[in-house]
Amino acid sequence: MLSAETGSGKRYRLGFDIGGTFTDFVIFDQEDGSMKVAKCLTTPEDPSQGVVIGLNQIKKDFGIGMEGVHNAVHGTTLIINAIIERKGARMGLITTGGFRDLLEFRREFRYDVYDMNLLFPEPLVPRYLRKEVSERVAYDGSVLKALDREEVIKIVRELKELDVEAIAVCLLHSCVNSDHEQEIGDIIGQEAPQLHVTLSSDLFAEWREYERTSIAAINAYVQPLAHRYIHRLDERLREQSFRDVWYVMASNGGVLAKDTAAAYPGRVLESGPVAGALASAYYGKLLGVTDVLSFDMGGTTAKSCLVKDGKLSIANNYEVARANRFKKGSGLPVRLPVVDMIEIGAGGGSIARLNELGLINVGPDSAGANPGPSCYGFGGKEPTVTDASLILEYLNPDYFLGGRMKLYPEAA
Repeated sequence: MLSAETGSGKRYRLGFDIGGTFTDFVIFDQEDGSMKVAKCLTTPEDPSQGVVIGLNQIKKDFGIGMEGVHNAVHGTTLIINAIIERKGARMGLITTGGFRDLLEFRREFRYDVYDMNLLFPEPLVPRYLRKEVSERVAYDGSVLKALDREEVIKIVRELKELDVEAIAVCLLHSCVNSDHEQEIGDIIGQEAPQLHVTLSSDLFAEWREYERTSIAAINAYVQPLAHRYIHRLDERLREQSFRDVWYVMASNGGVLAKDTAAAYPGRVLESGPVAGALASAYYGKLLGVTDVLSFDMGGTTAKSCLVKDGKLSIANNYEVARANRFKKGSGLPVRLPVVDMIEIGAGGGSIARLNELGLINVGPDSAGANPGPSCYGFGGKEPTVTDASLILEYLNPDYFLGGRMKLYPEAA
């Protein structure tokens, strides 16, 4: 729990969430306990710009500037959206010789033994960007074969020439002895200091090679995006006269320092959704209801979480980007503590299409905020859930965003 003391003389605390379609704000007055809310469209080309727009709206509507904010907590779905929509970085993977195809072999487990057309998500790293190094560490941490530095230097230079933005490193048994991984990290820092690096032993130092390789690849895949995003956001907050600390909501229900979140975005995949689940548990407690089903539908994804006996369940075998939405084992494993929830690529901005059988498929790609659903009037041409909701009169075209944004039924 963050301190609510106002010894700094600042009266307010800020919570803000950047989703794929909307950016939301809550200002909490620590003196009288009141809350004020604001909302604006996300700006996909630069999410921090949407934050500035929202903060200016807060200042205009309520007269509250960032100089009066004591601290801030940020939630986001942009990181998980990048994985679901496959909009992360071009990255390489360095692994022990013989383990290049581990991301495709997975655990040689069929999540549906009777499905002859079984699908798994494509690896985040294409095969030609996966490289093997000649080294071997035994299960007890003893070195069976030393690392060849010259070989590593050659591989790093190859990946650099292939224009990768990030490199994940996952070696056999590095959870017991990480010396070779650390040495490779040092070599990358010397040969290509501009590249982002994820060492599996830094992120997830536990046994199970496939799961450790998976989370290392996930982290590296979104690391450049997270680094740019968080540091740009910090710059914008400082420009708005914010001088205190701010945190990023973590997937386990806690918070991370912004620099930690930028280095390990794999820990904030469920940042925004987890905050919603925590709020559901909190309000359930206020109502005297201990068993609650939390449902959070955004513009790109929909999330559901079960609160049992007033508590959230923490999972260590979570999955993202499932090929089959409700089949365990069909996604990319995330072996980090995460509030247990189900997430699918279907939100208000999700695009609907007819599949090869003539049936409607929704998502996982979304129209986002730009151009957004057709009814926004920003040039969107593909049908989305929001367009359908407007045609079905679930939405009031004259009172969207509290009347600040007009919808166009004829476009839908």
